[in-house]
Amino acid sequence: MKKPWFFTSYSRQQRNGIMALFLLIIVIQATYFIYTSIDNPTIKAATPEEKEWLSLQSGINELKAAKVRKVTKIYPFNPNFISDYKGYTLGMSVTEIDRLHKFREKGLWINSAEDFKRVTGVHDTLLAKLRPYFKFPDWVLKRRSKDNLYTQTPNSGKPYFDKDKKNLPKAKEQKIPLLDINQAVEADLEKVYGIGPSFAKKIIRRRAQLGAFVSMDQMEEFDFPAETVSGLKRAFYIGSAPPAIKINVNDASLNQLSYFPYFNKNLARSIITRRSMKGKINKFEELLEINDFPVDKQNIIALYLEF
Repeated sequence: MKKPWFFTSYSRQQRNGIMALFLLIIVIQATYFIYTSIDNPTIKAATPEEKEWLSLQSGINELKAAKVRKVTKIYPFNPNFISDYKGYTLGMSVTEIDRLHKFREKGLWINSAEDFKRVTGVHDTLLAKLRPYFKFPDWVLKRRSKDNLYTQTPNSGKPYFDKDKKNLPKAKEQKIPLLDINQAVEADLEKVYGIGPSFAKKIIRRRAQLGAFVSMDQMEEFDFPAETVSGLKRAFYIGSAPPAIKINVNDASLNQLSYFPYFNKNLARSIITRRSMKGKINKFEELLEINDFPVDKQNIIALYLEF
């Protein structure tokens, strides 16, 4: 009988080595299987107590999440200036926030809780929660008070609302005293319709950067609605000798020139290059010859520079 190829192709010593290797592999596999079956919790059979614990795990996770969830405290705010993040923390949906932003992009304003519900479509429950925190400018509240004036029906003594306002007493217009905008604080600025805390901070930061405003036309440089800019110009003025920070064009460093709000880094480099090549800059008109100089703001810029 012919022997199998395994016996004819290898010597006795080689065959013994191959068999020993096979046995070693079998032992290793068996050891691994036994070890994982005993110690691995994913393979080991769960006890009744473990099964009960696993069934309650989802509830435990929810309780932990509720415990660590941060409770957002609501402060008074103007609903016209709700950001995406602010709306999220208030409990508004993405759709409701988008409706508000699209409404505001048209230059329209929300002046009451009813306007807010009509524009955003929020549920009455959320509206009831937010209504006490709505903060509208003083003139809106005064106008609302004026619109709700009541008078008496002749010969009845009962109040009625005169929609045509023919019988309403005329309210005296109150003059709001003008205030130097360089002396104004955030609370003063927020009295202007359309100026919320973020806009007020933006004005204060720019004023700190410049030392002082030199013209009310500088309010047009902010990304404010035209109605808001007009309100600022009516409520504030520029006092005499505003303490603006003066920049010496011939001595200022690159960083100092770049920090000036009307210059960027490229223009600052151009100014330094010009004075290095041609010497001292003696008058403002020489700056107008530099490429990309903001000539449309030259009357304001000139008040912040010295030579």
